[in-house]
Amino acid sequence: MEKREDDASILSQLDLHDIEETLSPPYHTAGPGRPPRSPLGIFKALIVKQLRSIPSDRELYRRLWNDEALREICDIEEHEKPIHPSQLTRFRNRVGPERLEAVMNRLLEELVEGGLVKGERLALDATFIKAWSRRDPADDSHGLSDPESRVGRDGKTYDLGYKAHVAVDADSDIPVAVVSASANDNEKKHAPSLIERTKNVLEKAGARLRSLIADSQYSSKAVRGLVEESVIPYTSNQKGEDIFRVDRRFRTYGPADDRVKYHKRPLVESVFSFLKDQYGLRVNNVRGLLNVGVYVLLSLLCGVLNREAAENVGRMDKALSPTFFNT
Repeated sequence: MEKREDDASILSQLDLHDIEETLSPPYHTAGPGRPPRSPLGIFKALIVKQLRSIPSDRELYRRLWNDEALREICDIEEHEKPIHPSQLTRFRNRVGPERLEAVMNRLLEELVEGGLVKGERLALDATFIKAWSRRDPADDSHGLSDPESRVGRDGKTYDLGYKAHVAVDADSDIPVAVVSASANDNEKKHAPSLIERTKNVLEKAGARLRSLIADSQYSSKAVRGLVEESVIPYTSNQKGEDIFRVDRRFRTYGPADDRVKYHKRPLVESVFSFLKDQYGLRVNNVRGLLNVGVYVLLSLLCGVLNREAAENVGRMDKALSPTFFNT
């Protein structure tokens, strides 16, 4: 029977020095006041929370009291109390999505330099994240306890929440950029930001984005002009000769080359399913756009860390297997 690793292994196989440098500046290291808890330890705790699909900060706190191995993973000394939910909240507010995005970008640069992410073809899509709130009776377009949430399309219906707009490397199935926004924002609005963020990461690592694959929600001249080549179906009200289209039954029409390349687009949906089933993205229990942005980035970071850890232990066959790193 094959030996399986634990959460400590996925973190121990990584060089976390750069991560610690990125997370630490918002915390004071000198002067009056109680010394802060280790930002890297809190980061590890939140990553483990996603990996183990722990439903809440309070449940994580309870497990830290009772699980000695988990305390060790999160750098908690014997004399220290577990990381309190209030400290997790302060971490989200102080570190924020910007620093977590910087952590993810640094990890992605290493994957590009190592040849694991090519970055030539990009697939775009968005996934709905249900708000942890009910609708405001006075104005049901937003949440009562989470006023930043909005009503938007969730599949074939409408619900209250947010959307994670994600760019995925079409050759490795690795998310390379994300923008979290209210659920009523159109996908085209965030496409330029996603592509710009992706290009910045790739250019630093010596790669170049050439092609974009997306569904008809992104069909516009502005989006197509962001890259050299785009495979985006035209909508029914957009006219042209021999243009690429997809009907309601997902049958493709138009240039044969576009029809073949478009088959890569569904991988984004498989990435979303994987993030929700394996990395805790399915059940949101935070409120506000900033906290949702942190929540989404932590989920994506689990996937990137999993890929890099698999490379470091020489088991690329386990790059998409979180169970290998989780008992």
